[in-house]
Amino acid sequence: MAERRDRAPRLDQPREARRQFISRPEALTEEAFGVLSERFARYMGTAYFLIGMTIFVLAWVLWNLLAPSDWRFDEYPFIFLTLMLSLQASYAAPLILLAQNRQADRDRVALEQDRTRDERNLADTEFLTREVAALRIAMRDSATRDFVRGELRDLLDEMEERGLVVGRLAPDDRDASDTARTRPDEGGSHRST
Repeated sequence: MAERRDRAPRLDQPREARRQFISRPEALTEEAFGVLSERFARYMGTAYFLIGMTIFVLAWVLWNLLAPSDWRFDEYPFIFLTLMLSLQASYAAPLILLAQNRQADRDRVALEQDRTRDERNLADTEFLTREVAALRIAMRDSATRDFVRGELRDLLDEMEERGLVVGRLAPDDRDASDTARTRPDEGGSHRST
């Protein structure tokens, strides 16, 4: 008797959790039920289901028409067959609608992700366009080699006019000295003037 009192639940303490062997409907999550409904809807849309359902209905009708009357379980109007098909349809329709709703939710999420990615790509493209335009503008303002040479020639000409430069080479002499500077001699080394 003393053991029984110790095992009796006390009202001032919570019950211990017990392992349950039978799953309750609450244990079946919405996601698992949704996956099950999608599998069912996908299977109902296959040729296997249509062929199997046709074979089932034909076997039912032929059995109840051709079998001996003691073995028949559904007479000619086939009321039991109609009831079974209606029951199957009453469960199939909501499951198919649930699968369609889940697919619509997935499509909505994919559309939002595509829209976000497109907006990000558009922003990146606009940024790169602005950067390329800025580089083009900056390149117009930068001094090129030809521009620097032209400015140096103008400066040299101006200095010659003032008499500050003595012994400037003539254009023909300048070209000859440039080629002499860069032409290698027989030893493989460059001559400098």
